[in-house]
Amino acid sequence: MNSTEKPLHIDLNSDMGEGFGAWRMGDDEAILDIVSSANVACGLHAGDPEIMARTFSMARERGVNVGAHPGFPDLWGFGRRIIPFSAGEIERLVAYQIGAAQALSAYAGNPITYVKAHGALGNLTQTDHEVAAAIARAMKAVDPGLICMTFAGSLMQKVASDIGLRVCSEVFADRAYDEAGHLVDRKTPGAVLHDAGQAAARMLRMVEAGAIETLSGRLLPVQIDTICVHSDTPGAIHMAAELRRVLEGAGVTIKPFV
Repeated sequence: MNSTEKPLHIDLNSDMGEGFGAWRMGDDEAILDIVSSANVACGLHAGDPEIMARTFSMARERGVNVGAHPGFPDLWGFGRRIIPFSAGEIERLVAYQIGAAQALSAYAGNPITYVKAHGALGNLTQTDHEVAAAIARAMKAVDPGLICMTFAGSLMQKVASDIGLRVCSEVFADRAYDEAGHLVDRKTPGAVLHDAGQAAARMLRMVEAGAIETLSGRLLPVQIDTICVHSDTPGAIHMAAELRRVLEGAGVTIKPFV
């Protein structure tokens, strides 16, 4: 970036609060020191009232923006399996989880500002209009001021915008993209990236270009507001720290998108 260009800024987000009872996943305290937004599980794919309240409180202490992270009711499968609910059932499941997040984030003094669908539920919003619309309707019904964090360039973006919701466009530091700009299926070799240096360099290219970089190196222009680093992958803390170091080293400011 040369001196005549507009300074860049970006949000870093991570999924967290994804334990249950005595079981924990990821080092939330460590990653909260790196990111600027936290997507907190709402109790159905992971999370419970104690974990939610604690995560919202830890985020407040660090000045981290928080959002609801609703998923399918699938503790065993961690919300990564598709469950054939009707659109109406999905709408109510999402409304239910947003309500839980609103209550416990308010209790912790750090109210949620956005919603990001988790796992299989989120993946469906890339191609399934009924699912995307159900989530958007739930958000608007519960609180039309909530922002929809979703895949950059996705169907969900259009559906949410059309219903009058604000949108935050997301890309993933640790996931590969196919030629259509969709995430490569986790079952495919190379779908999850583990080299922190390469992932950070790729993200800097994407932020500076305003585009998704596919497996072939093709650039697909999109709005990019936030970058996700999954907290449950091996080396997540190192990857998040390296991503922040590389971005800030290139003059990109890290700050919440709201």
